Amino acid sequence: MSPFDLAGLREKLNELTKETEVQDFWNNPDRAQNILKKKKALETQIGRYERLESGFNDIPDLIELAVEMEDEEEADAIVSMFKELSDELEILKLDTLLDGKYDHNNAIISIHAGTGGVDAMDWAQMLYRMYNRWADKKGYKVTLVDYQDDTEAGIKSATMIIEGENAYGYLKNEAGVHRLVRISPFNAAGKRQTSFAALEVMPELDDDISVEIDPADLRIDTYRSSGAGGQHVNTTDSAIRITHLPTHIVVTCQNERSQTQNKEVAMRILASRLMELAEKEHKENLKELKGDFSLITWGNQIRSYVFQPYTMVKDHRTGAEVGNVGAVMDGDLDYFINEKLKQRD
Repeated sequence: MSPFDLAGLREKLNELTKETEVQDFWNNPDRAQNILKKKKALETQIGRYERLESGFNDIPDLIELAVEMEDEEEADAIVSMFKELSDELEILKLDTLLDGKYDHNNAIISIHAGTGGVDAMDWAQMLYRMYNRWADKKGYKVTLVDYQDDTEAGIKSATMIIEGENAYGYLKNEAGVHRLVRISPFNAAGKRQTSFAALEVMPELDDDISVEIDPADLRIDTYRSSGAGGQHVNTTDSAIRITHLPTHIVVTCQNERSQTQNKEVAMRILASRLMELAEKEHKENLKELKGDFSLITWGNQIRSYVFQPYTMVKDHRTGAEVGNVGAVMDGDLDYFINEKLKQRD
């Protein structure tokens, strides 16, 4: 179904509405919540189409009225209205590019400090803040799953779930290595330092997708949460580390209030990562996944952020660049995200 198939969208909305009206709808709360989420997303999408259609249809009549009345203020208002509608139409066009299998899902992102010592740890924390700010601007909810801070500054790694319509579709192309160039605040000589951090992005799987993971393939360890960066400090060994032995993938979770909750979240993240890996490797069965997939490929540098001697952020895949590095670090990432979406590799 095309994103501009308004009749098809309305038909799908009608089907979901009928599902919510059946007597046993809430017998399965997870499924019910998923249906309501899809229903709300469709209502929002249809509402945007209808507002645009109504707005563009009104403009000729408004122009005719303004000409008859020779009203310059009304003419200026029409120009402003047309610009707003055009901007919203452009956003809508970008949304039509989000047609991947999991594009509409929530996103799980993990940030890992790379080479560069304490500067790299600091850089990883700066990226953590940047994506939090971006999510906040989009109205998305952010749930911190794991946060491993460094003893001197910054973080070694952090994992969070970003919840909202199209979160994965927007963020999927942010995966890769991010490079920082600046005068190091940790270097007494004031030398320019290059640091690296890597971003992993996975879709959070819907509740109706089942991933079979053999318990014999898992090693589950418990440890005491550091509490740093989280919502509270655990006082028991409630943090969970799950290692998937065939692939050496490690998932940790420490920010829930119980060991059981941490294990549930960690298993959800592991399922998402294994499913994504299976599709990339063209494997139909998770049991076919063998080898060490725990290492990040550091050669995949996607973007550079230069603070000194000039300021610039440049995406090496699209050539998109801006000079206001401060705005980008404050979450203004849509230009880079949209340019990559338009590229349609």
